[in-house]
Amino acid sequence: MGFPERAIPEKIFFKIGEVCDLVGVQAHVLRYWETEFPMLSPQKNRSGQRSYRRRDVEIALRVKELLYDDLYTIAGAKKKLQIEMRESSRLKIVHSEPSPEKENYIKEVKSPEPSPAAEYAVENFDAEEFEELENFEPAAPLEVLDDERREALSSLAAQLLELREMLKSNRAETAGSQQRKY
Repeated sequence: MGFPERAIPEKIFFKIGEVCDLVGVQAHVLRYWETEFPMLSPQKNRSGQRSYRRRDVEIALRVKELLYDDLYTIAGAKKKLQIEMRESSRLKIVHSEPSPEKENYIKEVKSPEPSPAAEYAVENFDAEEFEELENFEPAAPLEVLDDERREALSSLAAQLLELREMLKSNRAETAGSQQRKY
């Protein structure tokens, strides 16, 4: 997918006003695009406000590029975007700011193979198990990470922790609302 060269801030969620500023369109245009492009689907919180993920911002930027720059019709842009999304099955690391020494700052990363440990639920971990992991000694030497990958991994870890907290709070809210039903 041809991502524009616009720097997207390192955030997990964006409000509609922030996305409007990044994409350069008004809010009603984004809301219309949501009806026409099913892959552009921001989450809504309890009060109905849209929370766009980074992927939604990237899709909105691509939609604008297809409609305004490449002059596709809505139907043509929808087909083109669906084809591009089907073809781009690999994960990509997108940095918030392009590094000056590199022209292309999007790197392709192979998707990891699912492991049996991935099936182990997050809520089953407790603090003692994390302490055990700190003393873990690998059987084979670990690959040395460069600063760029280390930064990407630490950013991903922070985002995963934030998502876990959101899931926990959502689970608690859901449990609370189910208890109130008669």
